[in-house]
Amino acid sequence: MASVPSPTHGRHSVTAVEQPPVPVKLVIAGGFGVGKTTAVGAISEIRPLTTEAAITEVAAGVDDLSHTPRKTTTTVAMDFGCLTIDPTLKLYLFGTPGQDRFGFMWDDLVEGALGGLVIVDTRRLDDCYAAVDYFEHKDIPFAVAVNAFDGAVHHDLDEVRWALDVSEHVPLIVFDARHTGSVRDALLVVLEVALSRAESTATG
Repeated sequence: MASVPSPTHGRHSVTAVEQPPVPVKLVIAGGFGVGKTTAVGAISEIRPLTTEAAITEVAAGVDDLSHTPRKTTTTVAMDFGCLTIDPTLKLYLFGTPGQDRFGFMWDDLVEGALGGLVIVDTRRLDDCYAAVDYFEHKDIPFAVAVNAFDGAVHHDLDEVRWALDVSEHVPLIVFDARHTGSVRDALLVVLEVALSRAESTATG
């Protein structure tokens, strides 16, 4: 009797079904003009979806433009981009609007997020308090990234941590929202914190 060929040999070989990458949602938050849209645009492998609107004379009277005089647009809903980390993992990035008057959108944007990145401008630390408080209140793991505007950070990280009153387990880093590699490294910090939280919860 002729032997039956093994399904792993010859032209009838069976190949493993390639699995799609696991989708992971991350949120990028912070105050007005800190670099959220820039960060999403720098890292996204697709053309990012933005909801930028011109800053009108009325809005200019509400938003502090003293440190961002060249800023002519603002995010009014969200930014969206994505990044494939490796064949097993794909990040979906949602950038929040920075102004308090758009805060009602945050709950929808943050729903299902594994973690968050709070971007800080050290010239305007008080603008990021709301984002820090939000993630702490929602118990969502996050990291704080100080954006080095013009290559400068106006306070050292210990001072920033003290001013924001964030605990030692919250990573605090310096990055440049314009540079792909720098944004990627910041997101990997968030991912590490979020996965660590998930693992500790699972082993509870």
